[in-house]
Order: sequence, then structure tokens, then C-alpha cells
Amino acid sequence: MNVWIPAGALVLALLVDHFWGEPPVRLHPVVWMGNYLGWAGRQVQKVALQGALAPSSAAGPVTVASAPDYKAFWLAALYWSAGAALFTVAAWWLQSALMQALGASAGWLGGATSQLLGAVLLALLLKPMLAWAMLRREVQAVEGALAGSLQAGRDQLKWLVSRDTANLSEAEVRESAIESLAENLSDSVVAPIFWFVLLGLPGAVLYRFANTADAMWGYKGLYKGQNWEWAGKWAAWVDDVLNWLPARLTGLLLAATSGVAQHVLRREAVKTPSPNSGWPMAAMALALNIQLAKPGVYALNPDAGAPLPEQTGQAVIYARKVLLALIPLALTALIFKAWFSA
Repeated sequence: MNVWIPAGALVLALLVDHFWGEPPVRLHPVVWMGNYLGWAGRQVQKVALQGALAPSSAAGPVTVASAPDYKAFWLAALYWSAGAALFTVAAWWLQSALMQALGASAGWLGGATSQLLGAVLLALLLKPMLAWAMLRREVQAVEGALAGSLQAGRDQLKWLVSRDTANLSEAEVRESAIESLAENLSDSVVAPIFWFVLLGLPGAVLYRFANTADAMWGYKGLYKGQNWEWAGKWAAWVDDVLNWLPARLTGLLLAATSGVAQHVLRREAVKTPSPNSGWPMAAMALALNIQLAKPGVYALNPDAGAPLPEQTGQAVIYARKVLLALIPLALTALIFKAWFSA
């Protein structure tokens, strides 16, 4: 593939995201992924809930039985693999068909026109894998809602996080929004671009499928009455593997663009149970000099205070700087990739 086509596609995809945002729901590939995973998850849960719950007692509520549920685990892995193959092969076919069509038409279109057309079409296929504009708007909407009332802020936060928001304080709502911004900066922006640079459109699609599966299945124990203790492990593991480098890249870029020392970032990043989310969240906490915490689980930059209203906007600015720093890095990587493969 000519290097200028993926390079142009990346820039154009980000421009489309900035000016037009997400495609209609009925045309959104990530929505299709979610529909498939929702159906597959229901099939898995028919197995996962059979004999998986320990009975309630005076000592406490219903809990997940401790015995490994290998049937649910492997069934979920099978459904995951089938879905990943379906969407990734479709992406590979679309990219290959596009390149073949451009090659066949280059003679009468002209080289430059053919490359521009290829970049535009590939950008339209890549754009749904990126969600910077939507992420920015949702985080800013939480702060806007908080300005009205605490309950409005809690309700708006539900669009960003899976945790129960009913009893969160104003500071906790703001912390959760900033945490979500940092974590999803990696999940929805840096990681899709990373895998696109490395493996083209199929790489970005495979990553997005894995990340969507983790968001829907990757829970420990019971979530909304469904048992994901073993059914969700495969999705969580794969997402951890695919996010390992992008999460650290996000954290390092945040640190570099905000003046945070790398040794301090490394010290804070390992405090979260997740092997990856601590990197962007710790970098954001240190950049803003605020504490980001989940009671009883972790506290990042614990000696700092709670975030103030204006720091939500500052967090968005820092995130935007990461994106602006990432673009030349990604374009340079595409050039080197083309040079080495020539």
C-alpha cells in the first residue's frame, strides 16, 4: 500500500471526527460489534448462570461460586473469536478491494487523484474506530451538568462509566469523568491509531472489537445480574494484551506534554488493579496535580486535592495535546514502515 494513502486516511479520519463526529447508529460498525456481542453474551450467560451462584445467607447477598467455570470461559472465547474473525476479515477484504480498485483505476484517474480517493475512502472506513470528539463532548457535558445540579452530573456521568453513580459526591463525579477521559484517550484514540499504523484497517477493527468486548463482558463477578467471573476473562485478557503498549504510550505522551517526570508516573501507574489504565490516569492526575481515586481500590497522586471545575477543561486540553503529539509520530511510523517493507 502506498504510504500516502494510510497517512492521508489517518489525518482525514481525525478531521471527519472533529467536524462531523460519529456516523449514524445504523451505519456504525462499533454498534454492529456491540449488537453481536450482546447476542453472544446472552448465549454465554445461559451457561454461566447455571450452578454459578452461591445461595444467599444471613452473612450476605448472593455471590459467585468459587469453582472455575471452564465451560462458560471457552464458550465466551469461541464466540469472541468468531466475532473477531468476522469483523477483521471484513475489514481486510474492504481494504484489499479498495487497493485493488485504486490500482486498476490509476491509469485513467492519475496517480495523485487515485491516492487522494484512496485516502478519503480509507478514512471513512477508519473513522468509526476513533471517538475523540464524542469522548471530549461527553466529558465536558458532565461538567456542564454539574453546574446545574449534582444529580444532573450523576445522570450525565452514566454515559461514560459503568459504576453506580447514585451516591457519588460532586468531587467523585468530576474525578470519574477525568479518569474516563484519560482511560478512553488510550482506548478510543491512541490504541486504534497504534494498531492502524501497525496492521492497517484490520488492526484497528480487531482492536476495537476487543475493546468493545471488554467493555461489555470484562467484569469480575456479577454485573447487572449476569455472571462474568469466568465468561468475561477471555475478553479482559485480550484487551489487556492489545492495550499494553498503547496505554503506556498514552501515559508517556501525557507526561511529556505536561512536564510530569517519568519516574513519578511509573510509581503511580502501578497502583491500579488494571495493568494498563493506571498509566493514562496517573499521568492525568499528576499533570493536573489532583487526586484520582476509587475508594478502597486505589488512590493516584494521593497527596493532592480533589479536582476543581476548571480542571475538567484543563484535562481536555492535555488530552488534545496528546493527540497532536501522536499525529506526527504515527505519520513518521507509517513512513518508516513503508520504507522497511519496500
